[in-house]
Amino acid sequence: MKEPIAHWPGRLLELGGATVHVRSTPEGPDEAGIFVHGLAGSATNWTDLMGELSGDLAGHAIDLPGAGYSPAPPDGDYSVSGHARAVLALVEHVAIKKGAGPVHLFGNSLGGAVSVRVAAMRPDLVRTLTLVSPALPDIVPRYGPARVALSATPGLGDWVAGRLRYIPAERRIRATMAMCYADSGRVHPERLRDAVAELVRRDGLPYSGRALVESARGIVAEYFRDVLRGGDDSLWRQAARVQAPTLVVHGMRDRLVHARTAARAARTFPDVRLVVLPKAAHVAQMEYPEVVAREVRALIRHARARV
Repeated sequence: MKEPIAHWPGRLLELGGATVHVRSTPEGPDEAGIFVHGLAGSATNWTDLMGELSGDLAGHAIDLPGAGYSPAPPDGDYSVSGHARAVLALVEHVAIKKGAGPVHLFGNSLGGAVSVRVAAMRPDLVRTLTLVSPALPDIVPRYGPARVALSATPGLGDWVAGRLRYIPAERRIRATMAMCYADSGRVHPERLRDAVAELVRRDGLPYSGRALVESARGIVAEYFRDVLRGGDDSLWRQAARVQAPTLVVHGMRDRLVHARTAARAARTFPDVRLVVLPKAAHVAQMEYPEVVAREVRALIRHARARV
């Protein structure tokens, strides 16, 4: 088993009236990538892919408000739109203040939904969009999203979040990996130890449970918005307005996002390529970072050829 690289160093940034923690690869490449993790994840979910792309992009992975090392948002807003505002503030900081120009935006699961909203809101600042199993609304959710909906139920979700702390951290991490990976046995022991230590740390934070539950409610709200109301601000409508060349990566063994969602994405985004990985599940960027990196490089070449 290949030894894992160290997680990229991070720092706290004051952006858009809030504080977020961002992990970055060394400066060097002219173009920049912004990486957005999924529910119950953090910036470290992108460590290996950022390493693979470090010669192509200056990478910046955000801990969404209340996740990782980012504190709770001052306004308590954990909705998809709330997270999108935090990501957009980082995009503006990198693209405008640091002078990197339009960025290459990456999102996994919840981070995929957030990234779609950002790309639709500010097409001038997003050069390409890479989505790994994005949590876009699906009228018939799989078992995993159904559990998310249950945990988002008022009262019940908060009770569940509180009770989870009584389950040993390693047991919780192994259960999460079994849900998100096609074969969690491929996870390096060092990565497992890191994840357990991080969960123990987060168990001690007063806002960690609420951040998880409210972010889950944000996903469920987007599902109901799409199914019941629609409107120009629904995620699928926004997906159809994304101008950036888009790559959608879907694992055939994904237990959380159904393949029909990936197929709909391939029909919806205006300039899109769908890549299906037969041996991957929900976090292809962690399971097969070298494969995802190869597809991203092809996307970047395509974007350059369009200019």
